[in-house]
Amino acid sequence: MDLKVTTLDGKSAGSISVADEVFGLEPRADILARTVRWQLAKRQAGTHKSKKRGEIARTTAKMYKQKGMGRARHGAKTAPQFRGGGKAFGPEPRSHAHDLPKKVRALALKHALSAKAREEAIIIVDGLSVESGKTKPLRENLKALGIANALLIGGNAIDDDFRLAARNIPNLDVLPVQGINVYDVLRRNTLVLTKDAVDALQERLK
Repeated sequence: MDLKVTTLDGKSAGSISVADEVFGLEPRADILARTVRWQLAKRQAGTHKSKKRGEIARTTAKMYKQKGMGRARHGAKTAPQFRGGGKAFGPEPRSHAHDLPKKVRALALKHALSAKAREEAIIIVDGLSVESGKTKPLRENLKALGIANALLIGGNAIDDDFRLAARNIPNLDVLPVQGINVYDVLRRNTLVLTKDAVDALQERLK
């Protein structure tokens, strides 16, 4: 499969051949869903906590006598049915992470790239660089390319000036190629890859 290469200025920069086993698969929603769920579960803090009955500081004196009142038998006000009482079976701090085989993760990334390729939502650029760390020129270049909601993947390192220029633009994520992941690829409308990123991904996934 051949994809056109452009510059950030919108000029043609030739074409690049990409592997069908990375960019030409039939996307499977189940694999993508498993991986997104794994990513989101892994990054959950898991710090939610509610107090149990034994952790509530309230009186344990019997609120009224046991018999002759015509009411239910109650003791301490820490019981869950009372306002301010402890919560029964409340959340405890824990890890939400679960395992996902590395082969499934790699396959999911291939399927995510293939899904973008099938939607014609991949743009290949020769590089991510700007003359200065100014946002306005970069915003104009992206607008000329029709990019409004995108994930930009560079090489092993992102140019500092480009990172500064891009950080104030909404709906735009910039990552080095090592940080590419299924969730970020799918959550943005367009995937912008540099030629170096394409080469690194093909070497990693083929």
